[in-house]
Amino acid sequence: MARARRVFGRLDDHFERRSSGVDMSKRPLIGVTACRQIIEPHYFHVVGEKYIDAIVDGAEGVPLQLPALAERTAVAELLGRLDGLLVTGSPSNIEPGHYGGEPSKPGTSHDPARDRTTLKLIPAAVAAGLPVFAICRGFQEMNVAYGGSLHQELRDHPDRDDHHADERLPIEEQYGPLHSVRFAAGGMLEELTGRSEATVNSVHYQGIDRLGEGLGIEAVARDGLVEAFRVEDAPAFALAVQWHPEWRVLENPVSLAIFRAFGAACRARAGE
Repeated sequence: MARARRVFGRLDDHFERRSSGVDMSKRPLIGVTACRQIIEPHYFHVVGEKYIDAIVDGAEGVPLQLPALAERTAVAELLGRLDGLLVTGSPSNIEPGHYGGEPSKPGTSHDPARDRTTLKLIPAAVAAGLPVFAICRGFQEMNVAYGGSLHQELRDHPDRDDHHADERLPIEEQYGPLHSVRFAAGGMLEELTGRSEATVNSVHYQGIDRLGEGLGIEAVARDGLVEAFRVEDAPAFALAVQWHPEWRVLENPVSLAIFRAFGAACRARAGE
C-alpha cells in the first residue's frame, strides 16, 4: 500500500507539473489505443510517448492505455467510463482483407489484434457520443471502419505524390513540415484553426482510396489525397487526420488548436 501511494504520488506530481492551469479534478479520462508488438520473447501492448504527451499537454486530459484485446475488449464498459478516445498512429498497417484489398507485399507489418480492437471500438465510440480523434493509422482505421478502402502504396500511383518523409533524415526533420493541405471551406478544421490551409508533416505510405460512408472531407493535399475527415452525423467531436499533430503539439498552433478542441469536447462529455 505504501509503495502504491508513492507511485500514484509521483503520477500526481507529473500531471501537476505539466498542467496548464486546468483544475486536475476536471481533467477528462481519454483512452489511447495501443499496439500489440513482440519485444523478445514476449508480446507487449505499447503506446508512443508523443501521443501521451499530446493528451496531457495539448488536450489537457489524463491518458489511459487501451490494450489491443481484440474480441476480449469490453467495449460497453469502456464507453461508459471514458470521456474521449484517441486512436493513434503505428508502424503497422491494417490487414487489407478488412477493406477488400489485395494481400500485402511480403514484409509488410501488421497488427491483427489492434485491427480487431479498433475497427469495432471506433464506430461504437462515435455512436455513443464519445469524442474521438484519430491520427495516421487511426485515420485509416476510422475510414475502414466506415466502409472505406486504402491505397496500400501511394508510390504505385503516378497521380499521387510521395507522402513519406525521407527515413534517412533525423527524426526531427522527418516530422518537420513537408506539404500543404487545404481545409474545406466552412469546415471543422477551418473553424478550429482560423485558417484555410496548413503545412503538415507526412510519414505515411498508405492513404485513402474510397472514403467511408458518412464521412465528410476536411482537408486535402495538393494531389487531391484526402488528409482529414469528420464523421458527419456524429453527436460529438469525431475527427481524423492523416498527419501527426501530436508531434511537439505545443510548438504548432494548428496542432494545438485541434488538441485543445478535442480536450474541450472530452471535458464536456465528462461533465454530462
